[in-house]
Amino acid sequence: MDRTKPSVPVAMWDFDHCDPKRCSGKKLERWHLVRRLRVGQRFRGAVLTPQGKQAISPADAGIVAAHGLCVVDCSWARTDEVPWKKIASPHERLLPYLVASNPVNYGKPYKLNCVEALAAGFYICGRAHDARLLLAKFSWGLHFIELNRELLDLYAQCADSKEVIAVQNTYLNRVTAERATSRAVDSGDEEDCDRHRSRSS
Repeated sequence: MDRTKPSVPVAMWDFDHCDPKRCSGKKLERWHLVRRLRVGQRFRGAVLTPQGKQAISPADAGIVAAHGLCVVDCSWARTDEVPWKKIASPHERLLPYLVASNPVNYGKPYKLNCVEALAAGFYICGRAHDARLLLAKFSWGLHFIELNRELLDLYAQCADSKEVIAVQNTYLNRVTAERATSRAVDSGDEEDCDRHRSRSS
């Protein structure tokens, strides 16, 4: 087996919405790590798309193992330009909450580029080697796993899409609560400082 390439088929529908010099999908295509699909061409594996109705999960591992993983490369601001009916798939999936590590959208939730999306799908479906193989082609790539390791590991332990969404929501609720607590503490510190200044004046 060639361990310099993913162990299953990897593909994308590319609608040329992004800067070709920065597009990770086009770079993967040039390196023969992703196969570009024509509009109307079908893909039998799992497809990462904003049209998905359920999150990708370990329940999709068999589909990915048998037929591979595909991503729809398009701008979320221009989804109305995509001929969705011509690239429909029975295995359309959404990605759960993750944070980008790419230079354009670093630290922004859900703003993943093609290689990050594919890597996330592979990791969640138990194919961490394939995820790292793709990410390693980019200087910032492997940091994506480090940035999202807690969530990726939690998602990879779920049984299905419902559990993935439950884990996502629990995590987001926890983060929201921690931020609220932090703001309250910071506000309290400011009030203490104000009282101190009042006594000193």
